[in-house]
Order: sequence, then C-alpha cells, then structure tokens
Amino acid sequence: MTKYIFVTGGVVSSLGKGLTAGAVGLLLESHGLKIALQKLDPYINVDPGTMSPYQHGEVYVTEDGTETDLDLGHYERFTNAKLPRDSNYTTGQIYNEVISKARRGDYLGSTVQVIPHITDEIKRCIENMDDEDVDVVISELGGTVGDIEGQPFLEAIRQFGLEKGRDNVMFIHLTLLPYLNASGEVKTKPTQHSVGKLREIGIIPDILICRTEQAMEEEHRTKIALFCNVPVEAVIEEQDVEHSIYEVPLVLREQKLDSQILKHLGIPEGDGDLSEWTAMVDTVCHHLSHVTEVTIVGKYIELHDAYKSIYEALTHAGITHNTKVNFRKVSSEEVEKEGAEKLLEGSKAILVPGGFGDRGIEGKISAIRYARENAIPFFGICLGMQCACIEFGRNILGLEGAHSSEFDKETPHPVIDLMEEQNEVTQKGGTMRLGAYPCEVMDGTRARKTYGQAMVHERHRHRYEFNNSYRDQFQEAGGVFSGLSPDGNLVEIFELPNHPWFVSCQFHPEFQSRPVSTHPLFREFVRASLVYAGVLENDNSAQKQPAG
Repeated sequence: MTKYIFVTGGVVSSLGKGLTAGAVGLLLESHGLKIALQKLDPYINVDPGTMSPYQHGEVYVTEDGTETDLDLGHYERFTNAKLPRDSNYTTGQIYNEVISKARRGDYLGSTVQVIPHITDEIKRCIENMDDEDVDVVISELGGTVGDIEGQPFLEAIRQFGLEKGRDNVMFIHLTLLPYLNASGEVKTKPTQHSVGKLREIGIIPDILICRTEQAMEEEHRTKIALFCNVPVEAVIEEQDVEHSIYEVPLVLREQKLDSQILKHLGIPEGDGDLSEWTAMVDTVCHHLSHVTEVTIVGKYIELHDAYKSIYEALTHAGITHNTKVNFRKVSSEEVEKEGAEKLLEGSKAILVPGGFGDRGIEGKISAIRYARENAIPFFGICLGMQCACIEFGRNILGLEGAHSSEFDKETPHPVIDLMEEQNEVTQKGGTMRLGAYPCEVMDGTRARKTYGQAMVHERHRHRYEFNNSYRDQFQEAGGVFSGLSPDGNLVEIFELPNHPWFVSCQFHPEFQSRPVSTHPLFREFVRASLVYAGVLENDNSAQKQPAG
C-alpha cells in the first residue's frame, strides 16, 4: 500500500516547508523508495501563471507544461521525482472542479458543501499521485495552520489519515522557535500554540521540525515534547545552515528523521546511501576555491524568489567549478536611468532573464549591447534571448525601431512576433507555449559543444518568438541560430561566434539544473566568467574581442 506524508507549517509562512519536503524526499529515495511530491496551495487562483513575481516569486514549469508554485523547483532539485500536473493543486482548481461537477449534475441534486464535496475533491487530488509504483507520496500544504483558506485542506488530510489508517499516514509539522535577543532566549510558546491549533482540528503531528537561528538546548526539546505530546526523539532541530540549503538533508539525517519515518510507516530501511549528495555538500562547504560574480539584469530583481531557479542553477554551476558564485543584482529600469556603463562596469558575466511587459525592456537591451561590445560573457533566457535579437537587429543590422510586437505594435521591424498558434488565444492563464519541447542543436556551434549532443528537450513558457522573416539577414551579419525546433520553424538558441561567450535561448534551462548535475549552459556560462576574470584558461577558439 502507498504511504502518505503530509507536511504542514505553523507560526509564520516562508519557514521552508518546500525545502523540508524535498529533503524528506531525498532521504527516502536514499533507501531505495519511489516517491511522489505534491504542493497543495490554498490561494484561489487556478494556478500561479498570472500572479506577480513580486507576490509569488517565480512560476515554475513542469515537463508536462504545468505552471506551478516555486516549491516544485525545490522538489526537483532535491529528488529524482517526476512531477506531473497532479503535483500542484490550488483552491481555485478544487472549487472549479466541484462547481463543474455540480453543473453537470454529478451530485444528483445534493446541496454542494465544503464537507464533503470540497474535502472529497481534495482527497481525490491527493490520491491522484498514487501510481502503482509509488511507495510514498509527500504532500505539502501551503500557508500556516489557522489560515482561513487552509481549513478545507486540513480537514481533508485529517479525514484522509482516518481513512487510510495511522500506519499508512504521517503528519510532519514545521514550526518556528524564535530567538529573542533582548532576553537571549529561544522561545517554545509559538510552537506550542501552533501544535495546539493543529490538534484542535483533529491532527496530531507525529514529528515536529523546529526552525531556529540558535541551537536548541535539551530542555527545549523536552519541553516541546511534553507540551506537544510527541516523543523527545520526534522533536527535530532544523537550525539555519551555514553554507547552503543543500546541507538540510544531512542535518535531518543526523537526527535520524528518515529512520523515524520508515519505522512509523512500517517500511524496512534500505542502505540510506547519500554519498553523492554528501560529496557535493562537502564541496560547497570546504572546497570552493574560486570566486566569481554574475550580474543579473532583471525586472523583478528586488525579490530573490522571482529568479529562484536561475540563482540556484548558477550556484550549481559554481559547484562544478569549485567556485562560489556571487550575484550582482541590477534593475533593468535603473540601467535605463543611469546607463549600462555606470551600473555594469566591472561585470565578469551578464545574465538577462525572462519576464513580461515593457517595463525595463530598454535597460535589458542596453545591458546586452554592453556585454556584446565589451566582450563580456552573456547569457540570455527567454525574454533575454528576444532582447538579444532586438539589440542585434538595431545595432548590427541597422534596423531602426526593431522591437517585439509584444511591446510595440507599430514597430517597422518586428524581429520578435507573436507565435502563429497564439493568434486565436484570448485567455491568459495556462495558454502559453508551456512545457518540454525538443530542440535540435546545430553541429559546429557553441551550443552543440556545450550540450555534447544533437537533440535536447527544454522547458518553455512564452507567447512570442523570433520572426523568421529576418532569419537570413541575421545569419548574413554573423548571427548563428544554433538551436531550432525539429521542423526548423522555431528559433530556440541564438549565439554569436566571434565573442567569448554569447548564448541566448528561448527556453528556461534553469528548470533542469540540479546540484549534483548542473545544466550544461549554466556550467559553461560560469566557466566563461572565470576565463574572463583570468582564473581559468580559455580552451575555446573565440578570443576577447567585441562582436559585430
């Protein structure tokens, strides 16, 4: 029988439930188990696709084209789990499905209520993760205990525990132990109240994971166990780690979290092999002998989570090269105001990420021109590639007013234009080109050398594409379209050969980078920054010379 683990949170949001769920998944995989991970989000949006990055952080895209919560990025970076559409449900999706069923007459005239109809639908969504080869499903509930919008989800998992049996279901509650500087004390009362609230609902946590800045004393552990009615060994400390979030699974392993989970669920322990992960963490903690800096010129730079997967992918690339990657975050709007030379001077590498809307676009284009003309390694992603094409069209081809029709409907040179299949689309949510698509990588290009293979699959999230009417002009001027869709119609990668490292892609490679297997484009981009800084030797034919 498939086993289920529910991860809830208390006291405050942003405690790291997603990281913890991913870490638990990694620990269970080390024992040879097949796991599935799921995020249940109480907000009413059907999905995060139309939500502002300032409110929600990045929108993570799964292989099957689902726009999801960024926590699914943590799940994929920590585990080998494949995340399908059923891996993320929101209140909006749940209610939408129940209302649709009611309109079809599925409830045979019953009064549709939160209990049982909404809670039954939530339970059905949880059971959708139960493939026959899955040993353990880990479901994370967003928000905190006590939130109004989370109550139907908590009631649903309470019922689920009764129906499946306590030997098959486990509740892990993540909570906060705040440290008060004034008194020099770690306080347990917020955790007691949080667990008390959970017990009022009818859920008794089996394990408490306590986030804390300061190490717990044994008296804290004993007190929490007594007041929260859990064994002392089930009070797990998750102190802020020193170097990297990737230390978290090892911290939990030291406290035998995985052994307790397996014992509760009646699953025999495997070998628990974390040697590859441990070696990676050892590199992060003790062997980052180089330092480099990447300048990210973006629209949502104020919120770190808006480009979460990009920062993580750069960190993964740094691990590959025993390098600590620092980030210089530059607002593209500020570049428009103060100029690229002032804000980007001294950059060792420049990355321009994706985004939507015309705000800050000219700043991105200016940053790309600065990278091209000064032979600074450049990496453009999604909108970053589109801006690279606009910059090339304007300043190399001399196409005055070249732009994207997304931002200028009257541009005389729409080098970026709406995809043909998007012409009839009127709704915004979930209607873009989404998910993994094949890309043919051209022989003799930097992209081909980087990937080392002719066909790759990368994840997309866009409506606009390079306008093929300009393809011949770009190629005649030295631009190289090194990645194309198999039918040759869609430009996937645009690069400049007479530049140390100038590569841009329409897709989002950051979604496929892992700490133990970095994405090749990020790996070589970070290497290029080290070459530019003189830390590593250049093994490419291209020299430091301006392109164009």
